[in-house]
Amino acid sequence: MQFESPTSLLRVPSPSYRSSGMLANVILVIGFAALLLPTMTQVARETWSTEQGGHGPIVLATGLWALWRELKSNPVERRLGNLRLGVPVLALCLASFVAARITGILEIEAFTMYASLVAGAYLLFGGAVLRTIWFPLVYLAFALPPPDTVVAAVTQPIKIAISEGAVALLYSLGYPVANSGAIIQIGQYELLVAAACAGLNSLLTLAALCLFYVYLRHRSNVIAFLVIAAAAIPVAVISNFIRVLVLVLVTYHFGDAAAQGFMHDFAGLLMFAVALLTIFAIDQMASPLFARYAPRAVA
Repeated sequence: MQFESPTSLLRVPSPSYRSSGMLANVILVIGFAALLLPTMTQVARETWSTEQGGHGPIVLATGLWALWRELKSNPVERRLGNLRLGVPVLALCLASFVAARITGILEIEAFTMYASLVAGAYLLFGGAVLRTIWFPLVYLAFALPPPDTVVAAVTQPIKIAISEGAVALLYSLGYPVANSGAIIQIGQYELLVAAACAGLNSLLTLAALCLFYVYLRHRSNVIAFLVIAAAAIPVAVISNFIRVLVLVLVTYHFGDAAAQGFMHDFAGLLMFAVALLTIFAIDQMASPLFARYAPRAVA
């Protein structure tokens, strides 16, 4: 009986096999690029150039860095995904993408494009890889434009609540102020909250920043991640409330031109500063709780 050495059991890929593998990778990259580039070019041109979507490039850059970080620090064996699950999902996403592309609905097109990429990644790399990079996948979605109808439905009650809160506070301080829905009247001036606080789409920007902060600080602590992530929305609302107060007061004391000039941008920076400082404060105050539930290293 003849015995083969262990090394003889290892097959060295033939040049033709390696060439076919490289060709498959090239085709894969071309396919992903054909799906990704046209839509993202349009997103960058129509959304990222606006104040509401200006956070897109930052989210994209930091999200790709987080993706690289997770793949480097948590190597997972690549396995093909379940075809019975992945193929129907991918087909549905691609069909929705084509329909949105034809009808010109950019928001749906962008999200179906992203869903198609995620479904394709699942088929090629498996569920274990996607579970490892779950945060970058969720975070990168903030770079895409949300549907206007969803934004309007979510932000309209918030705008009205901020308007009423600002009017109640200023009225208690003796200012001649009143409101009708999201319209604030102070003295001889009339302001629309949507214009005064950049349309409140900044909620998405603040939420993305808060999520990235908690990822850097507490990505291995589930309790800390959930607490800080849950605090992002109320913090964003409070920050917008402060911005509205600043702009209303500037309008009343210095005129509408002053509020729409330098002070408009300054109020936006103030809003982000307040939001980030509030998140830092919540993080510090809850540190004992986070330390209690922090994962213990195994000796």
